[in-house]
Amino acid sequence: MTYCLGILTGNGLVMAADSRTNAGVDYVSTHQKLFNFSLPGERVIFLSTSGNLSVTQSVLTLIRRDCKVGEVSVQTLPSLYEVARYVGDKMRQIQAQDRSWLEKDGIDFKCNFLLGGQIKGEEPSLYLIYSQGNFIQASQATPFLQIGEAKYGKPILDRVLSFETSLEAAAKCALLSIDSTMKSNISVGPPINLVMYQTDSFQVEHELCLQPDAPYLTQIRRFWESYLNEAFERMPNVDWQHPLAAQPLEDKLTRCKALE
Repeated sequence: MTYCLGILTGNGLVMAADSRTNAGVDYVSTHQKLFNFSLPGERVIFLSTSGNLSVTQSVLTLIRRDCKVGEVSVQTLPSLYEVARYVGDKMRQIQAQDRSWLEKDGIDFKCNFLLGGQIKGEEPSLYLIYSQGNFIQASQATPFLQIGEAKYGKPILDRVLSFETSLEAAAKCALLSIDSTMKSNISVGPPINLVMYQTDSFQVEHELCLQPDAPYLTQIRRFWESYLNEAFERMPNVDWQHPLAAQPLEDKLTRCKALE
């Protein structure tokens, strides 16, 4: 499985991804899922992947080939919207080539991409590209997008993030979101790749790969668990004496029907 996310703020962009591709009883494999196709000084472009590994690897191979020899590539298209359409076209191309034998063998060939970055003349953007090749865009109202095993890491994003969140806070939130997912799902795991991009810098100055024993990863996990337990202990107990709470369930149902 996989968990990747992108966060768009008023000051820039944060993207993060785990690296686990298989987690069996006696076999764990990893593969990088966050990739940098930037041209320093001109454009910053990141892609992260989830889903069928053979399909996503083939798509990335085509993208890299076009960057070297093609007139049209993620490094030449004039807008990030057109880059998103280009990536979607490459996905459909590979799926059309391999669909028959993948379906015959009962293999799920679906995959998703997150595309984030900035091209000169535009504001930073973040897109989620679906397996069918269509896509949606992050906005001020919905400043983050996720692919893969998203549900475990979503609550902290919903509670903490907004378009006004600082980049440093967004990066911290991204790591906590991934750590929460790893805690609940063995199919998501390190190394964790993380990038933070400042609007209009057109340089990738903050990029790291956190291994399982990285001191900072260990530290935030310990702090987060400690603070969550402390907050839980300080929460008030259930008020069993409240009139409505103490009312028998059957009586409450009768009252609710009467109010309808």
